[in-house]
Amino acid sequence: MLSFLEQVLTTIYKERGSFENIVFVLPSKRSGSYLKKGISKITDKPIFTPEIYSIEEFIGKISGLETATNTQQLFDLYYTYLEQTENNQENFVDFAKWGQTLLQDFNEIDRYLIDSEKLFANLSAIQEINHWYVSAEKTDMVRNYIGFWNKLENLYNRFNFRLIQKGFGHQGLVYRKAYENLDAYTENHKNKHHVFIGFNALNTAESAIIQRILAANNADIYWDLDAYFLNDPIHDAGLFVRSHHKTWPYLKKNGLKGISTTFTQEKQIEVIGVPKSISQAKYVGTLLKQIATEQNGILKRTAVVLNDESLLNPLLNSIPTELDKVNITMGFPLNKTSFESFFNQFIELYVHKQPNGWYYKNILSFLSHPYSDLLLTHNEISYARVITQTTTSQNLTFLTKNQLRSIVSSEDIPLDTLFLEPIPSPTYLVECILDLITILKSKLQALGNSLALEELFRFYGIFNQITTILKEHKFINDQKSFHTLFKELVSMETLDFKGDPIEGLQIMGMLESRNLDFETVILTSVNEGILPAGKSNNSFIPFDLKRNFGLPTFKEKDAVYTYHFYRLLQRAKNIYLIYNTEPDVLEGGERSRLITQLLTDDTLKKNITEFIAVPEIKVTPKKEIAVDKDGALLQLIKEHAAKGFSPSSLSNYVRNPLDFYKQNLLRINDLQEVEETVAANTFGTIIHDTLEDLYKPLVGKYLNKEVLVNMKGNIEKLVKHHFNKSYSSISMLRGKNLIAYNVILKYVRSFIDHEIRESEKHQIKILGLEKKMTIDVSYPEVGFPVKLTGKLDRIDEIDGILRIIDYKSGKVLPSQVAIFDWALLTEDYKYSKAFQLLCYALMYTENKPVNQLEAGIISFKNLSAGLLSFGIKESEKSRSKPNKSITQETLSLFSTELKRLILEICNPNVPFIEKEV
Repeated sequence: MLSFLEQVLTTIYKERGSFENIVFVLPSKRSGSYLKKGISKITDKPIFTPEIYSIEEFIGKISGLETATNTQQLFDLYYTYLEQTENNQENFVDFAKWGQTLLQDFNEIDRYLIDSEKLFANLSAIQEINHWYVSAEKTDMVRNYIGFWNKLENLYNRFNFRLIQKGFGHQGLVYRKAYENLDAYTENHKNKHHVFIGFNALNTAESAIIQRILAANNADIYWDLDAYFLNDPIHDAGLFVRSHHKTWPYLKKNGLKGISTTFTQEKQIEVIGVPKSISQAKYVGTLLKQIATEQNGILKRTAVVLNDESLLNPLLNSIPTELDKVNITMGFPLNKTSFESFFNQFIELYVHKQPNGWYYKNILSFLSHPYSDLLLTHNEISYARVITQTTTSQNLTFLTKNQLRSIVSSEDIPLDTLFLEPIPSPTYLVECILDLITILKSKLQALGNSLALEELFRFYGIFNQITTILKEHKFINDQKSFHTLFKELVSMETLDFKGDPIEGLQIMGMLESRNLDFETVILTSVNEGILPAGKSNNSFIPFDLKRNFGLPTFKEKDAVYTYHFYRLLQRAKNIYLIYNTEPDVLEGGERSRLITQLLTDDTLKKNITEFIAVPEIKVTPKKEIAVDKDGALLQLIKEHAAKGFSPSSLSNYVRNPLDFYKQNLLRINDLQEVEETVAANTFGTIIHDTLEDLYKPLVGKYLNKEVLVNMKGNIEKLVKHHFNKSYSSISMLRGKNLIAYNVILKYVRSFIDHEIRESEKHQIKILGLEKKMTIDVSYPEVGFPVKLTGKLDRIDEIDGILRIIDYKSGKVLPSQVAIFDWALLTEDYKYSKAFQLLCYALMYTENKPVNQLEAGIISFKNLSAGLLSFGIKESEKSRSKPNKSITQETLSLFSTELKRLILEICNPNVPFIEKEV
């Protein structure tokens, strides 16, 4: 079957016998490549290529204006805004947020040849009505707001005049000028035969220009539409062509050329639902592999059309190796490259820099980037890692250049280029970036990374362009404006791929498929909000005003998408429509209405297969994780046993043997992070250290009210001292740290008040504080020395009874220190607090034998409960008071359980088995 372009060329060649003096005008540049290929097939002798233009190139030629870049337009609009706004001028960053919308509106006004005076008068009137109220006197805010709308016409006129003076125009202005200059063009090109091919939705300027050229009786126009849509009065795919047919005098007289009847021919259509976007890319890869296998690796007339262009990167990683030729027409967005994130993070360092330095998260994020690591690596030493480790170990929340220089001693690292103080001007920052690009270039050349070098070269061009812009436009004088400019320029650039635009698999966007025909078409992201795009009103002109003046609304835009969708299907034989079954705000809505429309079409539904594609899910039964004790692991256990098992490490084993293996034997701890706010463990340390300093002078003495009352005066000074010792670089006088600081003060003061009350009732003598103890608990069955070690927070005597007290900053309940079954101590982590108290009691009595003692916990989150003493209950639900006395018999029973636990840990035949926590 001939493609649409081949059919048109064949018709023209039969009618005229050659392609001399013909000017071809098409919707896009890409279709021009296919047109040239079609001409070469038809002619059997060498000829000069006829003039071939995209519609934008053709309009530009007639107008005599050059289309300004979006950045140029934004700058000129800003200058015009400044000229006519005397008071309350916005800076460039704030202006750019609404300036882009204004540019789009100005563009549409000119493309549709709207009477701007009438439109802006209506717009101002609407805003006046919207802000009408009974009071005659308007507020300054309302006056300024309405004044803005009244000035829009003047802004529009002066902006257009400014561009024309420079020989430039925005797209709409170019179209309006082309319409005005058309008589001169037609007069100078009387001997040319114009052929317009494959158009559909035309703005007013395009429609008027084409009609006037057709009226000169030296032109033809061919429509790429199937009669099936043309003859259906309500089908959106034919909406515009039907309208042209009714309203154009030329078409009323000559009819429509190019109309085909291929859509109803037999097709194989598959509608496939796939969960999430990445899965779509993976499914397309599987589909291409299947098709390539059937066609021996050569895909002829096959296209993958990405409705969501963000799928390009995952699709590139999913293309099977079996494919012989692949051509990517859309280009890879430069703002998706790793260099974009590197330079973006670098600029953000200065956008967010504070007077006291760089916030550590910004620094660590920047240093974690691969190109930062490349710049900061010398002689195989990664100084990025050194800075990161120092920042976390020293708990630095803000870093200055001097601190960074003290960490990195090497002069071969471009630290002075990366970290600048004070905050540099945009001009100097660009100079530093260009220096960094030179360093990166040499490093990448040494690595032979040609792709990264290509990306880097494009950014080199962008920053040179920014240098020129900064010289011309002095209002870009701060980091935010510079950052906005950088993102704007990068968003418009793409990395072009090299490939054959005719042969092999073609990967493209929807608009690039205009006028092109393929036998096999794969469309992705056929979801509402993507295809069609749906209601998006990024405009200052209200919907009713647009309808009244003939400007396009979402209705017309939906019809454009509908046309492109059905036009792709017209001549295709194998069609795969893939949609996301898991719609969300970012990835489009539910399945597109276009799929539903196909499924309800009686002519087509017999050829449609519908199914949901999901990856094969293999349910792997959860295996018990067990670590066998080999020679190396047994050696670690011996070393740990020789140093001493602590009560907390043994409790860790009871909780989960695998955690004991990782944390206590292998020393694998959680990743160290900077503590911006007081962590739970540090919170407890500050309380412990403060109480130790308060009570140290009282060791060997009895507590009394006078001493304890005087002690309260030192609390704030000691808490502040220990707080600063742990957080030297953090201000404790703000945010959560201020709350934590005051909570610690309250805890310690409340505890001293509790001690005052207790001292009035009892004789309390302090015997020891933070006492380190180690005892030998070797067992013959183990065969190597075993020790038990720990630190007792406080040892005192109350009314002659010895007490061991453990401080806990967390919440502890009485039920956690009272036991009824000795086996639970080594089986249930709930009783870990009771286990630890008995360990302390055992260690103390080993060195200083006593017949009876008590042990308990002071829980600062449960201080009202007083000392939570260890006790033995008759049963779990017993209501009688637990026996608090720890005797030699108690310790003997505990020693039996402790021995069983340690023998299990040291037994080479018992693996470390993970417990459900």
